[in-house]
Order: sequence, then C-alpha cells, then structure tokens
Amino acid sequence: MNTVELIKKKRDGKSLTSDEIKYLISSYTKKKIPDYQFSAFLMAAFLKGMNKKETAALTEAMLYSGKIINLNSIPGSKIDKHSTGGVGDKTSLILAPIVAAAGVNVPMISGRGLGHSGGTLDKLESIPGFRTNLSLTKYKQVIKSCGAVLAGQTKDVAPADKLIYSLRDVTATIESIPLITASIMSKKLAEGIDGLVLDVKTGSGAFMKKTSDAVELANSLIKTAKTFNKKVIAFITDMNQPLGKYVGNWLEVYESIMVLRGEQKDDLFELSTLLSGAMIYLGGKASSIKEGVEISKQLIKNGKAFNKFLEIVKLQNGNISIIKHPEKYPKSKVIEYIYADKSGYINSMDNYQIGMSALELGAGRKTKEDKIEPKAGLIFKYKIGDRVKKGDVLVELRGESENTIESVKQSLNKAILISNKKTAKPTLIKKILK
Repeated sequence: MNTVELIKKKRDGKSLTSDEIKYLISSYTKKKIPDYQFSAFLMAAFLKGMNKKETAALTEAMLYSGKIINLNSIPGSKIDKHSTGGVGDKTSLILAPIVAAAGVNVPMISGRGLGHSGGTLDKLESIPGFRTNLSLTKYKQVIKSCGAVLAGQTKDVAPADKLIYSLRDVTATIESIPLITASIMSKKLAEGIDGLVLDVKTGSGAFMKKTSDAVELANSLIKTAKTFNKKVIAFITDMNQPLGKYVGNWLEVYESIMVLRGEQKDDLFELSTLLSGAMIYLGGKASSIKEGVEISKQLIKNGKAFNKFLEIVKLQNGNISIIKHPEKYPKSKVIEYIYADKSGYINSMDNYQIGMSALELGAGRKTKEDKIEPKAGLIFKYKIGDRVKKGDVLVELRGESENTIESVKQSLNKAILISNKKTAKPTLIKKILK
C-alpha cells in the first residue's frame, strides 16, 4: 500500500477500508511511517471525518497493536467505567470498591491528568506507597484477590494509542470524535471487559462544552462498543462546577473516603452511586440500574465499600493507616481563603479556570516532567444556586508558595460570579443513552 495515496484518499473525503487503516496504524507503530506523514493523515481524518465502519476499524487496529488482557481465568463479569474527565471528578476511587463489593470485577486502567482535568493515577499516587505501575501478572493477581484493580496503562496495552495521542496533542487534532472514540475504546477493550459504563461530561470544565457534542461522542462510543459485542450505557453529566467540594489529588482521595464512609451525600455521592448502579446492573448483579443504585447505597451504609477500598489500597502497596486516619496526612504550607464580596446567590463558575487554578497550585502538570504536589488544591464551600452572605468563605486554597496562591486568588475571584437573583441548580444527569 502507498501511504501518500491513502492520505490523499482521506484528504478527498473518501472512506478507507479496514485493511488500509490497519496498514497505516501498524506501519506507524513500527516506525515505518514518519511523524510528518501520519500527522497529515490525522489532519485529513480530523477535517473530513470518519464513518462508523472506519471508526471501528481504527479502534480495532489500535486495540490489536498490543496485548489484550485475558481475564477468562477470573470468574464473573468484568465491567469498567470511563469518564471523559473534568474538575473534581474522583468517581473511579468510589465506584471501583462499591462495584467490587457487589461481586462484579472492575479491571480499571486509568490515566494521568491532562491540562485542567485531573487524573485518577495522580490521585491514587498521593496515597503513600500506592503503586499504579503494575505488571500484567500483578494486575490479574489484584483483581483475583479483591475484585478490582486501579492501574496505569502498560507499554503492552494499545501502544498505538500512546504514540498517536502524543502526536494529536501537538498537531491540533485532539477534538475529533472518531479519533477520541478509537483512543478511549482501544484502551478499554484491551482490558478484557464484558461491559462499559460511560460518563461523558459537558459544560465549562468539560472537554465537550456543548451537550450536543457530548451526545455525539457518547453515541460514537456506544456504537463502537456494540460493534465489539460489549454491553454499554452512557450518561451525559454536568461539568459546569467541580464535582463534590474538593479539587486536588490528596484532597479528592480524602473526599472519596468521606463518601465511602457515608459521611458526605451530595452530587458526588449521587453520581458515584448512579455509575456504580449501572455497572452492577451490567455485571448481572441487579435487575435494573435503580436496583444497582440501591445496592451501592447499602454497601456504603454497611461499611463493605470502604473495607473494599482498604483491601485495594493494601494490595497495591498503599498505606492503609492514612486511609483509616486521613486527618494525619501532612498539611499544606500555605492556606488562604477567598471571601464573598457581596451577598446573593452563586450564579456561575468558570470550571475550566478552576481546573487551571488547581494546576497552578501544583495539583497538575504544565509539562510532562513537572512533579505533582499531592497536598495542593481547592476546597469549595458552596455550589451554583446556593445563597451566600458577604464575607462568607467561598474557597479554601492550599499550596506551597504564597506568591502562587496570591496569583491564583485573583484568577478565582473572576471565576465565581455572585448574582442578586436566585439561580437554578444545574441538572447533574442530563441524558442516559444505551
């Protein structure tokens, strides 16, 4: 096959065959196609789009570029969740132990933070000793022992995705629904799952700002999952404000502990038990999502979900005494506050700016080499629609540098708007798609 001819074919808006797509992915992964040619192909695919068959073929080629984890030796259903990312989105830490406690296996391969959006691996690694870099043997051992694992992508799993993602990041080809679909699904299918629950975010802190774009992405992911005979449910959920109250790596682990102990019942609790319920339903341990939600709440209430989290942390070398006594975790050097400058109602939040503020404090990376400060982050006292009085603390900021905190305070002051008129609280669950 001729690479230039295939680039030209896609540039002219024609569909590529499965064999042509397989050739492009295989050749690029084996370094037979240089970056500049593959970049041209990505831009052609970005501008001209890819149909359902092409998207499935791209997913398959990326999936088979590496190993597919075989979990047949582990009895029971294997169900995972994927979120498109956001600010304060720590549901993986809560739902994995809930679903495992319900008797459904959760083989979860997670990612790191990207831009304003936090990453599950960074959150887990704020737990002293916690290992996310597991061999496939250890990965399987942990699932066999406790029914869940929270690990990072190994070099054997969908290696084409790692290469292509790095190139998309620097060639302005990120926001393509077929390319996003193939990236997500190749990794998830490589886990050896039977089903997948999708949490597709929309709003100011989401990758998909418009609900219509989130629905389009969800439908693309659903079609691709079904092409591979996987059970799938997608939720379109709100990301116009942080999920829960805490943003930052250890802070989000701390909040997850509170939810798992039944000490916090808010939007984070609601979304975590909904996603857990859908996973329990897909895993055959509930006759409906509603029943799955009730099982999730019961497992929090009777302490089994929290005990399962302790089990996962211990098996992945984490310090369980800090999970049992999170108040003993070291505190940030600098703690500052933002106060309401007038009375009224929280009208809106610029959630992207909030995510970037957490990053500036050290909770995220500006470059791949940056080290994360696990203690850094933000604690929100109010949500959109809440009434506040002048002088009330709106946000608590935690960091290591006074200069950084001062500049972040200025950004955050502009990110939270207070209005005289009562504002409606955002709808958390916007759509359910199957």
